Amino acid sequence: MSETSKRARRGRRTVARHGELSSPHPFGTILKILGVIVAVVLVSGVGVASYAAYDLAASFADGGVELEGQGTVPPDIGAIEGGVDLLLVGTDECEPEYASIFGDRCKGPDSEGQLNDVNMLVHIADNPRRVTVVSFPRDLMIPLPSCTREDGSVSPETFKSQINEAWGRGGLSCVAKTVSDLSGENIPFAAKVSFGNVINITEAIGGVDVCIGNGGIRDPHTGINWGPGPKTISGVEALQFLRTRHGLENGSDLARISNQQQYMSSLARKLVSEEVLSDPAALYRLATTAVDNITPSQSLANASTLVQIAMAVRGVPFEDINFVQYPVLTDPADENRVVPNYVLADKLWAALAANEPIELTNDQNKTGGVVTVDPQPTEEPVETAPDPSATGTPAPTETAVPLDDIPGQSAADQTCSAGNLRANG
Repeated sequence: MSETSKRARRGRRTVARHGELSSPHPFGTILKILGVIVAVVLVSGVGVASYAAYDLAASFADGGVELEGQGTVPPDIGAIEGGVDLLLVGTDECEPEYASIFGDRCKGPDSEGQLNDVNMLVHIADNPRRVTVVSFPRDLMIPLPSCTREDGSVSPETFKSQINEAWGRGGLSCVAKTVSDLSGENIPFAAKVSFGNVINITEAIGGVDVCIGNGGIRDPHTGINWGPGPKTISGVEALQFLRTRHGLENGSDLARISNQQQYMSSLARKLVSEEVLSDPAALYRLATTAVDNITPSQSLANASTLVQIAMAVRGVPFEDINFVQYPVLTDPADENRVVPNYVLADKLWAALAANEPIELTNDQNKTGGVVTVDPQPTEEPVETAPDPSATGTPAPTETAVPLDDIPGQSAADQTCSAGNLRANG
């Protein structure tokens, strides 16, 4: 990373000192809500009986969703030219046990519906392996395709609608078709988890460490009233943290995405820590919890595919796992909505198609969702043996593509939430 980029990452407000740490283990884990993919292979890799992975996958297959309009899946994931794309969808359905957390969202005539409020496209490149997670804002206004509903009826295409309406027009398949049309990517794999399910999954790993910046977060909409500094969140607190936007500096959905990326980076580090990797019971608990709380596409619902995807990200260092926000502009018809910035989006998709390393040089302090901290390592990097299964590493002469105006961070970065309270209280 250039000195200019490093300076851009340093914030004017320091809450806690963290460093950009090297991956302590050869598993570059991806997600905030779908630990199952890596968890299953980790479980079998630490001595738990191998049949457990297949037993879990058999349960996972129940209720698998067929994806409309996506290409066929080769029997070997390695045969997918250019890597593979996996869509992760988080819905805000009003599950009875958690409805009170959602407030007005779970009252009245709209409480029965579901919205795809979290939409993340995970792109796993090959040779060398890199992982890029693209988050699409829920307020993004785009054309929606025609989709076939579960009952066989067809929802007509629209000229301009909010992306989080796609679920109600055809479920997981429609969301995949929508993101595929927008990105130009074939999406052979997809999975859905409700926000309430996040509670169970975070509890299974003993919580995730985050950092609260400025003077803290106060958000009556999600029930948060937290002071500044490091905080371990689990269960209901994790759901509150992922949902908050009024508690962030500028209160926008884009700020919420940046804050969620802080959580994803921290979760990746947690899943490869000694605390999790050295505890077979914790790994098995994570796998079983995730399986019980996730709805997969039919293409994803088998043991061999889960293991293949997990092995595809094995050995990816944290600095090559990037979480980026799909580039947008303010909607000229509604300042509270956004529309695609196709110029920047084309630059992003081109970099991914060419499997070029990307450099996120955007100043994260301007997102309103997170603040950067002065780089200060908290521990010595851990030396690891080379992974014989890795497909290779970037050549020393590779030049990273700077994505100057696209917010995001790598799993190596540590940031703090840009709280809405002043630092002096």
